[in-house]
Amino acid sequence: MNAETVTAICAVVIAVASLVVSVYQTRAMRQHNRHSVRPMLQLHRGWPTGGRAGIRLTNSGLGPAVIVDSTLTVDDEVIGAWNAPSVDHVRDHLSVRPSAVTFNCGEVIATDYEQYLLSVASYDPQDHAEVEDLINRRLILKIRYESLYGGEDYAAVLHPIR
Repeated sequence: MNAETVTAICAVVIAVASLVVSVYQTRAMRQHNRHSVRPMLQLHRGWPTGGRAGIRLTNSGLGPAVIVDSTLTVDDEVIGAWNAPSVDHVRDHLSVRPSAVTFNCGEVIATDYEQYLLSVASYDPQDHAEVEDLINRRLILKIRYESLYGGEDYAAVLHPIR
């Protein structure tokens, strides 16, 4: 083996090593970018006397959430998605009609979003006992979502208090 052959082999090894490092770095950067825009939807219940009370949806992640689908279940019966017809069906059976905010599949929930999905404006434990019972003990809400990259299949679920 002469010096030219050794130099050529070394150049090939360095080029391959450089390619491997570049591929690894690109994959790490893509993973970082995905995490830097990850949404985090959360469902909360709140019952402050005299204030707005009910189910609150927040996006406390770093990026917007794209709604893939949702499921509303009451008393172990699937009502449908969290859309106007399904929510109206549930509200029609209550003596006090709570306010509602609904969404459709494909809708984008912005970063720092905070909104009551089902609520009463001025909560009174006696006047709104039926709404509180529905939200705390009878209702299950599941929201499936993903980031702008897609394919993650995240979920936010509100389970009944047992």
